[in-house]
Amino acid sequence: MNTNRRTFLALLAATLSPANRASDVLAMRISLAQWSLHRTFFGRDRDAMDFAAMARDDFDLDAVEYVNTFYFDKAGDEAFFANLERRATDAGVQSLLIMCDRLGNVGEPDTKKRAKVVENHRPWLEAAALLDCHSIRVNAASHGKPEEQARLAADGLTRLAEPAAAMGLNVLVENHGGLSSDGAWLASVMQLVDLPNVGTLPDFGNFRIGPTEDYDRYLGVMELMPYARAVSAKSYEFDARGQETTIDYPRMLEIVRNAGYSGWIGIEYEGKRLSESDGIRATHNLLSRLLG
Repeated sequence: MNTNRRTFLALLAATLSPANRASDVLAMRISLAQWSLHRTFFGRDRDAMDFAAMARDDFDLDAVEYVNTFYFDKAGDEAFFANLERRATDAGVQSLLIMCDRLGNVGEPDTKKRAKVVENHRPWLEAAALLDCHSIRVNAASHGKPEEQARLAADGLTRLAEPAAAMGLNVLVENHGGLSSDGAWLASVMQLVDLPNVGTLPDFGNFRIGPTEDYDRYLGVMELMPYARAVSAKSYEFDARGQETTIDYPRMLEIVRNAGYSGWIGIEYEGKRLSESDGIRATHNLLSRLLG
């Protein structure tokens, strides 16, 4: 990318993007990621349109993180997302971000296909703007040597950063499998992009980098926190004292605190022993105790 274009993008992002909206509160607050209820919504036990009201009424939470796959056929439907925004507002719930899947990887090696992936995300940028979110979350997977994948992912993110900034939005990358779950690699991508409206969404649990290989979750979160605009508190199982048995939550939250983060932490329960509702409540209780 030439220097003039990079300067333009940086200025546009700094002027229009709420780069600090995800962390402009004095203390960390707890939100609810929609994936915590994926069995409920995919099973049609509840309508995904009820998500914001459920967050407030069932779990006493006042901020939510959407997942685009629950509304996939509504891409580009402004009236639908305006209605979804009204329902969130009526429930007294803030919409934070949309997690975007099934749109392709921003590090797609083929130039034309990579441009198409960027275009695939535009309707979801528009939806996020209608919902008054601060960000969308994308996937940065690619193919090839790690250095080449980093270059390709950085190029795709930079292309997506321009329309996102014009809508006042951030573009976030989650550790979501493969090289994106290598904290050092994803941090290197952030350094290559070097734009104020491109950042990370560290997830406590997604550190599988190969079929049988895991990255150190605590090191990974530490490496990603300098670029974080959101944090995902993944949880799986709890003991009789209400402690998460897979992840050392006190240690993880100390890492988040030490990074100076003061934004939202989204509950993302993925366990099987507890029901989705009970797992959300257990995670909420644990976070509330630890955050004080």
